[in-house]
Amino acid sequence: MAEAPPPLDDLLLYRISRLLSVAGGMVIRLCEGRFGITRREWRLLATLASHGALGSSQLAGHAQLDRGRTSKAVGSLVAKGLVSRNQPVGDKRHVVLRLTPKGEALHAELLPLTTDINAQLMGALDEAARASLDDALKCLQARADALVAAADLPKADRRRRGSVPSPERD
Repeated sequence: MAEAPPPLDDLLLYRISRLLSVAGGMVIRLCEGRFGITRREWRLLATLASHGALGSSQLAGHAQLDRGRTSKAVGSLVAKGLVSRNQPVGDKRHVVLRLTPKGEALHAELLPLTTDINAQLMGALDEAARASLDDALKCLQARADALVAAADLPKADRRRRGSVPSPERD
């Protein structure tokens, strides 16, 4: 007889997703309610703040977002005056993105608030548990990266809206 699969509540990715949903919800409320930006926009602002001026593809890579979502969020950040988009002379294909003074000010105000949420969350653990969690996360990230590199999975096609491809088409 086959062993029963574990309940959803025991799966690592589900547990991490629940934690992100609860604790990340506080960051979302701060971003959207107080600062008028989305969590994705915050991620891009924070990435530009830590890496300096970047091209669109570089920004997407550092933020671990696809280029389409990055482009849409960058457009919104430019419209809000938080990011500038400049083309180097003679290169119409390349765009350099950087924080504006308004973007820098927003980052300077929001970063301590998000850092405090993280510190409060990590306050549930003693120093040894924090170090152990850090080691475990590094190990899990390396394993996830290796799994992705070795996986032979089809690219997601969101236009199908959940339809399952038939074997004849693929």
